[in-house]
Amino acid sequence: MDSPPSPLPSPQATAAGPIPVSHHLLLCATPSKALCCPDPAIGAASWDALKRLVRELGLEDPARPGGIVLRSKADCLRICTDGPVLLIWPDGVVYGGVTPERIERILREHLLAGCPIPGWIVREYSLRESSERRSAHDGPHGRIPKGPNEIGRW
Repeated sequence: MDSPPSPLPSPQATAAGPIPVSHHLLLCATPSKALCCPDPAIGAASWDALKRLVRELGLEDPARPGGIVLRSKADCLRICTDGPVLLIWPDGVVYGGVTPERIERILREHLLAGCPIPGWIVREYSLRESSERRSAHDGPHGRIPKGPNEIGRW
C-alpha cells in the first residue's frame, strides 16, 4: 500500500520565494526493462523505504537549514547493473545495490553527515562543477529568458 503523499509547502513558505533544495535523490528501482534490478519486489521496497525515511528524517521540511531533499523514482539512470541504483544530485554519486536496509545508512552518512560510503559507490559524475559554471539565467537546457519580451531574441 502506498504511503500518503508528502505534504505540500504552505502558501506562506512559497510567498517568501523559492524553497532551496539541498539534494535530489533519483532511485532507479522499478525499471520497465529489468536490466539493472531484476527483482521488482526489492526495487519497490527500496522506493517505499526511501519515501518513508526522507519524511521521518524531516528532509522534506521547507524550514530545514540548507534546503529540502527531493526524491524521484526514475525508470532508467543508464547504469544497467548493480540495481537498484540511487543517484544523489548534485554530488554526482551513484550507489548500487540500494536495498531498503542500505537506504537509512546512505541518508544518515552521506546526506546528513556528508560522508559518502565508498564501498557502495558504482559511479561518480561531476554534476556540481557543471552546475556552478552556469550563470544565474541558465537552466538545465540553456539560457532562460528574463521576461516575455525577451522570448525569441536569443
